[in-house]
Amino acid sequence: MFSMTGYGKGEVREGGIELTVEIKTVNNRYLDVSVKAPRIFVAYEERIRALVRERLTRGHADVFVGLTDKRERARELYVDEAAAAAYVGAATRLKAMFPALANDFTVTALMKCADVVRQEETQGADEELLAALERALGSALANLNAMRAKEGEKLAADMLSRADTIAETVEKIALRAPLVAENYRTKLAARMQEALAGVQADEARILTEAAVFADKANIDEELTRLRSHIGQFRAICKEERVGRKLDFLVQEFNREANTICSKSNDLEVTSCALALKNEIEKIREQVQNVE
Repeated sequence: MFSMTGYGKGEVREGGIELTVEIKTVNNRYLDVSVKAPRIFVAYEERIRALVRERLTRGHADVFVGLTDKRERARELYVDEAAAAAYVGAATRLKAMFPALANDFTVTALMKCADVVRQEETQGADEELLAALERALGSALANLNAMRAKEGEKLAADMLSRADTIAETVEKIALRAPLVAENYRTKLAARMQEALAGVQADEARILTEAAVFADKANIDEELTRLRSHIGQFRAICKEERVGRKLDFLVQEFNREANTICSKSNDLEVTSCALALKNEIEKIREQVQNVE
């Protein structure tokens, strides 16, 4: 089982390349991958997303790529002619406003102005750089999943503990359920005797009313399904990608608990059913953190 929340980092430092990949993941219903990388990797961002999708199935992942390339590479200078013209125009206007001042605005000074000249690489990422990126990304994903698996173990332990509590509560309800109809029959007989002021009540009528009530209040089917759901829950928790399965199963847990509450005409059964719903809700909250 994997948690959807985690962090992983991978680094490659060799041959003048210093490349770092960091990945941070948080909860999300579907898989969403955001990549923030130097411009040199713009054409490679979809490949980064594809590699992330091979390791993740749910959650929001932020991928950060940092690069320092100290290798000797061909570079060229880009001149922003519009920016240069703006600086020259401004210098000319200032000279006209203050003719007494010496004009020492030179080409060298113009090249130092912001955005006029900038250095650009003549080509995109080469094979060596892309290989380093994939290695660093693979390492970051491995570290991320190691952290997510460790957190997933804690989530599984918590949810399985709550599943045990649910199983215990189900058995309490199962022990109490057969007594509900009998208690109803006893109370019904007492009320009829009181209403008839000592006249012997019709025992057959009492038994018929009790049978109708027992049929309406019968929760054997719901208890059987809950036991089955608990077994499925424990089996699913042993798998890796379980979020969607558990999400659906928790809905089934809730459906049975709600039905028990609606059928119950007994304070103890209702109290146990509400305790069931409380534990189920706690599991549901944890499932939102699971991939």
